[in-house]
Amino acid sequence: MCTGISLTADEWASFKKNLPDIEKAIKMMESRVPNFVERNSCQRMATIAFASSSSGLLFNKSKETSPRNGASLFHYNGLKAVEAKQFEAKGFISTSVRSKTIKAMGGPTVSAPKRETDPKKRVVITGMGLVSVFGSDIDTFYDKLLDGVSGIIPIDRFDASEYSVRFAGQIRDFSSTGYIDGKNDRRLDDCWRYCLVAGRRALDDASLAKPVLDTMDKTHIGVLVGSGMGGITAFSSGVEALVQKGYKKITPFFIPYSITNMGSALLAIDTGLMGPNYSISTACATANYCFFSAANHIRRGDADIMVAGGTEAAVTPTGVGGFIACRALSQRNTDPQKASRPWDKNRDGFVIGEGAGVLVMESLEHALKRGANIIAEYLGGAVTCDAHHMTDPRADGLGVSTCIAKSLEDAGVSPEEVNYINAHATSTLAGDLAEVNAIKKVFKDTSEIKMNGTKSMTGHGLGAAGGLEAIATIKAINTGWLHPTLNQNDLEGDVTIDTVPNVKKRHQVNVAISNSFGFGGHNSVVVFAPYNP
Repeated sequence: MCTGISLTADEWASFKKNLPDIEKAIKMMESRVPNFVERNSCQRMATIAFASSSSGLLFNKSKETSPRNGASLFHYNGLKAVEAKQFEAKGFISTSVRSKTIKAMGGPTVSAPKRETDPKKRVVITGMGLVSVFGSDIDTFYDKLLDGVSGIIPIDRFDASEYSVRFAGQIRDFSSTGYIDGKNDRRLDDCWRYCLVAGRRALDDASLAKPVLDTMDKTHIGVLVGSGMGGITAFSSGVEALVQKGYKKITPFFIPYSITNMGSALLAIDTGLMGPNYSISTACATANYCFFSAANHIRRGDADIMVAGGTEAAVTPTGVGGFIACRALSQRNTDPQKASRPWDKNRDGFVIGEGAGVLVMESLEHALKRGANIIAEYLGGAVTCDAHHMTDPRADGLGVSTCIAKSLEDAGVSPEEVNYINAHATSTLAGDLAEVNAIKKVFKDTSEIKMNGTKSMTGHGLGAAGGLEAIATIKAINTGWLHPTLNQNDLEGDVTIDTVPNVKKRHQVNVAISNSFGFGGHNSVVVFAPYNP
């Protein structure tokens, strides 16, 4: 708790005289500078004290302080103000000031952001499950990524011979044996089949098989698995039946298997989980939105465990045709495995993929109590919107940079602590560079950061992408190896960050972020780190 700041009688008189102008400057900062509002009254008092420095109050006078309603933003290291980045906002200009000692007594250290310490609010990862182009085994999935294997293949699920794009990150030889009974397996859209298998495998990985779940309070275990497009095969089949045979031939499963909430619902029905349950659909940012919301349910005490992630099965005539119409896909039909090439000058669009990625997120207190194996820690996250265009990102990357900054704030992490980024990196002309521009705004020194693109091998899993990439990020933390970004042959000049080109690299991850962005300008960033008791 902040216990006060020492003032002489003359200093107090000066403070009262200047208080209106000080408060005016503070309000201007709060209204015009993102993330300015401090977390507690001590930090605010330090800021007010600094705003008073032009009159010599609390600080030694500095000739560098702006005389025009100016002030500087500072990080605090102990009781010294340390110069921070100069910034400008409309109608307000700040200047940097040399380090000065603050007179204070009994106050805490107001320095780097503090991570959550309450075991009820700390969120850890205790299980992972997926369905991918490399199968449904986590280790096999990551080994393929480390080896630089491409999962992009010619489409053979339907006749794509007349399509201008004839390849995808299509899943072959998928098996639901042991997870879905035969009758339901035949009826379900692939989107929900992938969800059920990935979700059940994640629970098994967390030592939460059905017999164990039956001994627990299921009202405190929730499910939050989203999808960008839902049951697109079920929907397309229903429309086809309507057009060709009339409404009486529409299956009664048409609506239930089409709507995007059904993944969470079916997984809960299958396992009896009665906690928070819904889905989020924010296009390709879906899975990260689910992780962020799931963690907040745990932090608020709504749930002890959340099963969260994303699922998608859009390698269908409608899905592929729709993205062709958007002019979003690569058309490198003669060499599909070279098509997904994030940040390469010769990229020409993304490669559509599919799958599911699910995490078991759990309060640290609950995980320790049941003796769970803790894989990694979720530190925080954030979501924002570009408010710019339906499909194109902001060229200046403002929505993304704001999202990254907010995620670090939520995580209690400084930019200097981050040394790995699993990038959204879809291989689109505008998106790849917009993301890099945003990253550079937040991380001024990227010399220690490594950044890779999982989609160079898996294709773009849309609503499932963030789930698959969260698992890749956590495996990087656990193994100390980063998978390569394939097809890095002629890198864009603006990309000065190490993209782990073509060959895996050993790298000890301190803090990692995983980015996912979606049509509509939806931005999401989640932060993971090794678990330290």
